[in-house]
Amino acid sequence: MFNLQGKIALITGGSRGIGRAIAIRLAEQGADVIVNYVRHRRDAEETAAEVEKIGRKCLLVKANVANNGDVQKMFAAIVEQFGRLDILVSNAASGVLKPALELTERHWNWAMEINARALLTLVQHGLPLMNRGSRIMAVSSLGSVRAIENYTTVGASKAALESLVRHLAVELGPQGINVNTISAGAVDTDALKHFPNRDEILNTAISRTPLGRLTTPQDVADIALFLCSNLSAMIQGQVITVDGGYAIRG
Repeated sequence: MFNLQGKIALITGGSRGIGRAIAIRLAEQGADVIVNYVRHRRDAEETAAEVEKIGRKCLLVKANVANNGDVQKMFAAIVEQFGRLDILVSNAASGVLKPALELTERHWNWAMEINARALLTLVQHGLPLMNRGSRIMAVSSLGSVRAIENYTTVGASKAALESLVRHLAVELGPQGINVNTISAGAVDTDALKHFPNRDEILNTAISRTPLGRLTTPQDVADIALFLCSNLSAMIQGQVITVDGGYAIRG
């Protein structure tokens, strides 16, 4: 039921953290993967090495998903290498960590372009390569529905992302394509190192999580694998939260 033999999966922001974990988990079940990255070439190569060690193909593509030209070139490479796409995971994210009143128009637009609009661009380019039964996933965070210090642009863009997923789910459902969101709790990735209060965030998350530990990239990857499987055939337009129960504590 988790057999992905012959499937082709694109994971944006796939060089590190959650993206890497998803790429490896899907490869373990037989998928060939495209790992998109922007700056971290060495990390992307390490991810590719892990995928190839499993015995699957890995295409590395450097592209800024907020840039339409880059996305066009990425899909041209996908067409040349594989000719189709079965799984699209929009995971690449960025944003400026500042109080709301210190934000500029550039800060706002940057987060919205990468975290929300990029999914729409990816789907518009990827849809011609996808058939009935394909899967589209976006990776979000609890900041989409909770106020987190200095998280204004990222949180707002993640809320927009989740709304976009719902609209895409309605439009693409008749074509047999599942579209959903994975919302991750506090995950200790490189991205969290940019938070000045990182230690406080992690300690609070552990103390308030009923299951008593942090969410790992592998936990998120397991949900991505589930959403790729036939077991998730009737899950559409939903936000699947993986956080050990943290969000239910209010």
